[in-house]
Amino acid sequence: MAWFFSKNEIPTDTHVIVGENAKHIKVLRMREGEALTIVTPSQTQCEGEIETLSADGVTVKILSKQPCRNEPDVFVTLYQALPKGDKMDYIIQKCVELGVSRVVPMLTARCVSRPDAKSLRRKRERWQKIALQAAMQSRRGIIPEVADCVTLREAAELTKQNDKTVFFYEMGGASVKEILAEKPRAVGMFIGSEGGFEESEAALVCASGAQAATLGRRILRAETAPLAALSVIMYQTDNFS
Repeated sequence: MAWFFSKNEIPTDTHVIVGENAKHIKVLRMREGEALTIVTPSQTQCEGEIETLSADGVTVKILSKQPCRNEPDVFVTLYQALPKGDKMDYIIQKCVELGVSRVVPMLTARCVSRPDAKSLRRKRERWQKIALQAAMQSRRGIIPEVADCVTLREAAELTKQNDKTVFFYEMGGASVKEILAEKPRAVGMFIGSEGGFEESEAALVCASGAQAATLGRRILRAETAPLAALSVIMYQTDNFS
């Protein structure tokens, strides 16, 4: 069933879809009578069917409403050092599917990719679209935010918003099971780019309250590590059950 997000609540039994969602419905060649789901900002899941399609939009009859129960009960923020090439596209897509709630791109000492401000704005727009598409595909209750790119020091300051912050470090650390023994409501996770983090960076983030963690003895690629780390966090917080 097609899955869409509404920018506004749906107070009535009829809703008109316009803009990109309406175009997407037409690209999918959906017809009158076909079922679809619309999720509102309050995470209300509205089940409906198409009544009419026109140049002005798509009219949907709302058949039922209930809370969307597809979201993890832990809010995970990924602080991701910028990797080379288009790897960030893949990381965002897959992490949204796995349940990340927010992605904060970072510039760290070993980042090879160092786009200027104009390029970063364009990249962020693309990343947010990727997050939207992944949220629709995986039937999320929210569209995860892709934030502005920050420095590592700025990211370390942001960790104060989290109950727990896990700093995945190639030099080792505690297990995620140990760090998240008491289930938190909000978790931050730091992942490096190619080459990982410098020792001084690890010290800075851990001084802000993060705990160094390990993903085992093998060294994972920059695009593999965030998926493995997020999967471990979701499993440890009972969000894979």
